[in-house]
Amino acid sequence: MSEQAWQKSSYSGAHDECIEVRAVAEEVEFRESDVPGVIVRATRATLMDLLDAIKTGDLDHNV
Repeated sequence: MSEQAWQKSSYSGAHDECIEVRAVAEEVEFRESDVPGVIVRATRATLMDLLDAIKTGDLDHNV
């Protein structure tokens, strides 16, 4: 597994309750900073599809 550094949003400031992300080969990994042992992986294409769905409101009916 890559040792590339995890990144978090600058909006998080000094708080440890945020989502961290890193790119590893052809995948993107996510984790919650206060639960670093749980990692979710997705392809870059899947991530782009998710972000597009969020931006267009396709997932709003699930709230």
